[in-house]
Amino acid sequence: MTFAVVPGTATAHPASAAPFVQADQTVPVYSYVNAIRESVYVDSPVSSGEGVNDRIAVDIIRPREAAAAGVKVPVIMVASPYYKSIGRGLESEIKTYDSTGTANGFPLYYDNYFVPRGYAIALVDVAGTNRSTGCNDISGPAEIGSAKAAIDWLNGRVGASAADGRRVVADWSTGKVGMIGKSWDGTIANGVAATGVDGLATIVPIAAISSWYDYMRFNGVLRGPDGVPWHHDFVTGRPDGVCDAMVAQMAANAGEDTGNYTDFWAQRDFTRQASNVRASVFAVHGLNDLNVTSSQFGDWWTALGARNVPRKVWLSQTGHVDPFDFRRTEWVNTLHQWFDFWLQGLDNGIMGQPAVSIERDPSQWVQERSWPPAGTRITALRLGNGDGTTGVLGAPQADTTIKTFTDVPTLNEVNAVGAPKTTRDGRLVFLTKPLTADLRFAGKPTVTLSVQVDRPTTTLTARLVDYGLAQRVDHMSTGEGIRVLTTESCFGESSPTDNGCYKETAQTVVNKDVSVLTRGWLDAAHYGSLRSNTPLQPGRWYMMTVPLQSYDAVLKPGHILGLVLTQSDLEQTYPTPTGATVRIDLTKSQLNLPIAAGSVPPAVGAPTDVPTTDNAVAPRAQGGSVTGWKSYH
Repeated sequence: MTFAVVPGTATAHPASAAPFVQADQTVPVYSYVNAIRESVYVDSPVSSGEGVNDRIAVDIIRPREAAAAGVKVPVIMVASPYYKSIGRGLESEIKTYDSTGTANGFPLYYDNYFVPRGYAIALVDVAGTNRSTGCNDISGPAEIGSAKAAIDWLNGRVGASAADGRRVVADWSTGKVGMIGKSWDGTIANGVAATGVDGLATIVPIAAISSWYDYMRFNGVLRGPDGVPWHHDFVTGRPDGVCDAMVAQMAANAGEDTGNYTDFWAQRDFTRQASNVRASVFAVHGLNDLNVTSSQFGDWWTALGARNVPRKVWLSQTGHVDPFDFRRTEWVNTLHQWFDFWLQGLDNGIMGQPAVSIERDPSQWVQERSWPPAGTRITALRLGNGDGTTGVLGAPQADTTIKTFTDVPTLNEVNAVGAPKTTRDGRLVFLTKPLTADLRFAGKPTVTLSVQVDRPTTTLTARLVDYGLAQRVDHMSTGEGIRVLTTESCFGESSPTDNGCYKETAQTVVNKDVSVLTRGWLDAAHYGSLRSNTPLQPGRWYMMTVPLQSYDAVLKPGHILGLVLTQSDLEQTYPTPTGATVRIDLTKSQLNLPIAAGSVPPAVGAPTDVPTTDNAVAPRAQGGSVTGWKSYH
């Protein structure tokens, strides 16, 4: 599929008809207080739990003056399961309603800022949540179909009713829609884009999932128990018992007992459906997001690029954080430009700007044309025995040593990566020589291992570590790299029931000499396929590849890159420790690193001295229960 990157001429407005357009941007000319607020119930084509088609609640706010003048406006849509449960944004805002049941409080700032500028905002309760009927099926046909149905209604392809049964048409809409949202909301935007629905012009997925399998599983390793029913129950707005049968069927199809990638997961894997995408994509992701991990962005970005989808991305050093909370003014201005281009048809030059913005150091952003940058090459770094306790990374020639380590489930990440020249059971450490120049890698590293396992399976965990003192964003802190201040800043206008003012934030920065950059996991029995597991035979050698999360980092001169291998990871996953002993043949084992700039000096002889303190901050637990999932919003 080939895209022509031009603004949407179908929505370009002559100045006389669109007073909110001045030159190449929209400006606030309409009243927010007097805006039309209405609730409609869209007819979904899906029946997801009660034997009748779902009715999808959509709350809308749009400029009254534009409607009176017959000026049609495009729609910014946020489809979410969270409007009644945990709310949206850092301040956990939920929808509020007046005595007639019409929404008078719209979470987040989109309505306050964009409605005066000639946009409508539509907040969709996806199937089975808040005021919508049906059952939530975790980005399956009901959930994705409910948001798609709202777009179809805006384009006159399906019907809708008011609460009193009166049929309602969206004759005020241009039909152009931009979807935006963080986390599950952004996931829905990805899923709707993957349907190829006509009228969806752009999506802005923030910290969003592109493959639910890769969210609830790490290559066959569970992240938490009962993930499917837990997620349904967390967001459902339906009476007890209504959705039990559907939830039971989903749980059965999810294959938790095997960890296999089933048809259930394929249906929720939008990277496989990227050929359908007709919308542009402006993605935002934290490189250190341990909730929705960075390969959710990386794999989606790659799939979209292979199909020439117009793309833009911001990559931050934070965890699971909205850009409104780490780069507020720049974010609102950029988002304004993006929507003006794709929804209003204003040729403001945004597509001529660099497509990639990366936070290289705390609050220090660089702009680039592509990601990974042109010229990035996969470089194989051999593993060597080193001094026998600590191995070397980047051995100049094959090492015939066999390394052995036994699973120690109690070995946490701090101890796994700390004091790398100290003998510690349950890990293997491999270090480069100190770097002589900047080393940048960008993309998705992998670790190829030749292994013997004395059990039918085990978890293999790999971590890339930067050893060297630096000021870093503290993404392990409670705010995942930010802290909330007492001051506020306002974006847009306010009403007595909805204001556009939000608490300001500041970045949380620490000095650390040990930082885990990226991690990867593999259930060894899934070495050949995620579709099935193959119990391992003791004494037999197997070739396995552990994919790590997508990442971008620049290591400074004098720093050391480390590869740390362990087995069970009870902080980030929910494995069943087997007590396995693993043998690794270094001759056939290597780190495959996507190097964008610089090189790794040959590691000859014993490893060089590295920081001896355990100066790494413990990760917030994501596995073991569903602690991490509970911070999903």
